[in-house]
Amino acid sequence: MNPSLVACLDASPPAPGLPPTEDVAAWWPQWLSLGGAGRDSAALAIAGGFAADRVGWAFAAGYQAALRALLPALPHDTLAAFCVTETAGNRPRDIRTAITVLPGGTLQVDGAKRWTTLGPAGTELLVVGALAPPADSARPALRVVRVPVPSAGLELRPMPPTRFVPEVPHAEVHLQRLQLPEGAMLPGDGYDAFVKPLRTIEDLHVTMAVLAYLLREARARGWPAAFAEELLATLALLSALAAEDVSAASTHVALAGALRFAHRLYADAAPLWAAAGDDPASRRWQRDAALFEVAGSARRQRAERAWQRLGTPPAGG
Repeated sequence: MNPSLVACLDASPPAPGLPPTEDVAAWWPQWLSLGGAGRDSAALAIAGGFAADRVGWAFAAGYQAALRALLPALPHDTLAAFCVTETAGNRPRDIRTAITVLPGGTLQVDGAKRWTTLGPAGTELLVVGALAPPADSARPALRVVRVPVPSAGLELRPMPPTRFVPEVPHAEVHLQRLQLPEGAMLPGDGYDAFVKPLRTIEDLHVTMAVLAYLLREARARGWPAAFAEELLATLALLSALAAEDVSAASTHVALAGALRFAHRLYADAAPLWAAAGDDPASRRWQRDAALFEVAGSARRQRAERAWQRLGTPPAGG
């Protein structure tokens, strides 16, 4: 079992009600206190969720852990943000941000991104762009570049808070004639090596962090042992899946089942939170529950494609 799960059980039962963490500046020291050395990404997600006082910071911890699973070279003290979505969307054909290789190998980046999670507070951006001039193919050649914050030619504009987890900020990212050294471009196809796997990796790590947050609340509030046991079992399953090949069809099929378990636990948590009455944590949970439905259609399609790759499509959804 993941050592972070064992730590969640070995620790004395936490007291109900953590000091409120209202913004990124207050949450970031909490992330730093987890320590990156020797901890895998699943352990970071679980420990970060268990330490959170709300879904928003569990989400932030899971997101940062996911980026380190995608790019293990990211330092623990870097607040990273992945920048892919543009005005038209986040499919390869929607990407208009251009990466131009100048004479001598210097890179120039021009374009704009939207809904960059934690962008206003980020210290490094992972920006997806199309190599210019465009390749002679149906799909642009996408790459990812590492952009330090601040950089000349970079502007971050905060976006309005979302209706759920509003504490987690988002930014518009504007890049104009921003220049980077040749080594800032990451190896590998931007879509196949980064955008596509991150969707699966983020689902795994954010779900682990949210379930770990629920486990903390279950222990602190004396919720039924059976509920805590199911949280722990689902966390153990997700932790094991995080170590598997995220490109494998079998991983996607198993993840679909694990996410179904997680959603049942979210539903089981609703009456437990309702019984807490006019509690700030209860109000936040009810507000933030909409997060769990985001990208639900994409997850179902991913599972369907995985079944097709296995050659044994299921009879029903």
